[in-house]
Amino acid sequence: MLIKALTFQPALWKKLPSCPGHRHFWGWLNSVFNKVDYERIKSVGPDRAASEWLLRCGAFVRYHGFDKWQQDYNGLPTGPLGKYKIQAINATESCIMYRGFDYLDGLEYLEEIRLCKCIYIQDECLQRLSQTPNLQKTLQRLWIISCGNVTDQGIVALHQLSNLKYLFLSDLPGIKEKEATTQILQKSLPTLKVELDLE
Repeated sequence: MLIKALTFQPALWKKLPSCPGHRHFWGWLNSVFNKVDYERIKSVGPDRAASEWLLRCGAFVRYHGFDKWQQDYNGLPTGPLGKYKIQAINATESCIMYRGFDYLDGLEYLEEIRLCKCIYIQDECLQRLSQTPNLQKTLQRLWIISCGNVTDQGIVALHQLSNLKYLFLSDLPGIKEKEATTQILQKSLPTLKVELDLE
């Protein structure tokens, strides 16, 4: 019961005391949340399966044609398969990690992603985003804020997102060559607007 309750109440995680044993437990649990269930993707479709993964990890989703953000796992909409297509992801303070990114492969309407204070986001995650064929066509806006494991290498890897129009970078201590990194990106993506809030 405890794990079930915490699975759908990510805000409770922050209230627990921090110690090495707890960090190990939460790291293990977060890894479980990110395990990809390929049978589930086949049975309910990529958007529903990705929604379940994202909300389980504490992220929010917004569907194509809707203004409201979906935050409640238990309130995920039902209806015909394929009716609800993910258009935006807000992963602020979520536990999404690389191993779960296979859930993004089938998303055909995803236009924006916010990665803010995501402790498991690292360069490999950004490389994975950039190499996802559907996202190369659809992703237009990306925010990366306070993700301490992201470096210049991860940002440069975004150059394959050929439809990316807006990139906001803030509080990323791993970025050491912001001018050079920005120039590389803008050479590959001439229409990209990059906003920086980096020291």
